[in-house]
Amino acid sequence: MILLKMENLLGNFSFGFFFLTMLTYWFRAAFFVQSKTIGKWLKQFGFLGILVANFTSAGLLICRWILSGHFPLSNLYESLIFLAWALSFVQILLEKNVSTEENFIGVIFSPVLLFISGFAALSLPTQMQEITPLIPALKSNWLMMHVSIMMLSYATLLAGSLMAFVFLVISKMESQQSGQSRISMTLLLDQLSYRTLGIGFPLLTLGILSGAVWANEAWGSYWSWDPKETWALITWFIFAIYLHLRITYGWQGKKPAIIASLGFLFIWICYLGVNLFGSGLHSYGWFSR
Repeated sequence: MILLKMENLLGNFSFGFFFLTMLTYWFRAAFFVQSKTIGKWLKQFGFLGILVANFTSAGLLICRWILSGHFPLSNLYESLIFLAWALSFVQILLEKNVSTEENFIGVIFSPVLLFISGFAALSLPTQMQEITPLIPALKSNWLMMHVSIMMLSYATLLAGSLMAFVFLVISKMESQQSGQSRISMTLLLDQLSYRTLGIGFPLLTLGILSGAVWANEAWGSYWSWDPKETWALITWFIFAIYLHLRITYGWQGKKPAIIASLGFLFIWICYLGVNLFGSGLHSYGWFSR
């Protein structure tokens, strides 16, 4: 009973701090980005807020792990909370290692984090948020390895492709202005996007391979062209093309950023679209009932 109350409390705190953090980042960007006093204070408050949100999300997952007795990635609600935790962790790492006056990383990431947290807490039906026993196919050590790696790959790929999309938006705005452009920010976004996607792609590859091994162990087939598997493969090809063009042909700037931005859409289709609208071994079938 205590753990259930703590889980609910941590969930509320997590959503609340994601909301306050987004307000802080956007308020600072709109009014106080150039202020050395208020702007600095808001920047620190935003970073502290994302730290608290990250820790509360982790605490929620730990509570569910203890209550359920298995790794908390067995349903859509838990995977959304894990995704919010992983993406906020990526944001913390980037903010800690990239020092800019604008602090654009928090401005970019915070709306997506709020959407993920809000969708999990406010939009999913209650029965999809409850702890349920594992089905026989999920009672395997592969659950922790495969699903956690896939979610980590989604988080890093979402981060990289999101920065690529913002790079395109800023580049478009700069091309329409006759004054000096903020070249340093676009170059930084391009490089950060490339490096982040360079981490996410091997994780996605490892996640797909471990899923194939698990599928063979559970269902006797490495690949069954399940909708989830198909879209994961399509997503893999999108980012493989992106990295191939950058590494082999030295592409930079807008062309690879367009491909990465398409990857952002494909990740959501693979992760959320198939789970909710599709029918298959990986689907929750909320909208298909």
